[in-house]
Amino acid sequence: MPPKLTADQVADYFIALAHQRGESVNNSKLQKLLYYAQAWHLAFYDAPLFGEKFEAWIYGPAIPSVYWRFKPFSISDLPVQREPPALDAETTQFLDQVASEYLALDEYELEWLSRREPPWVNARGRLDIDEHCTTELSEEDMRSYFRRLAEAA
Repeated sequence: MPPKLTADQVADYFIALAHQRGESVNNSKLQKLLYYAQAWHLAFYDAPLFGEKFEAWIYGPAIPSVYWRFKPFSISDLPVQREPPALDAETTQFLDQVASEYLALDEYELEWLSRREPPWVNARGRLDIDEHCTTELSEEDMRSYFRRLAEAA
């Protein structure tokens, strides 16, 4: 079954939700929110939320197309650019739960977390922490790591 959303749709939802909740979200923070949404979706539903893949960039997992879409905003807060996508109740509830866990953290806290987790570490292999990398994160690594976290909770 193909993913039901695109990363851009999930990004638009998170940006709108952040504005509703009075939270800030920049491009770096958005990348991590997308990562955690995808990872937890893989863990709970055994399927990706969206089809785009993450790369193991220096500052953590990133989806290049989403990064380049918001690059003009640099490190500034992202504005709501579109109406958030109309999502089914189950997806909305899932994304709201992810946001409840991660939205209050700033981009540096999210970077710190994501760069210590096996999916990012494994994708980078033996590279130094500040070396450029475009290797994709394994969805299986994401699924298994976050499933273990859920089972331990």
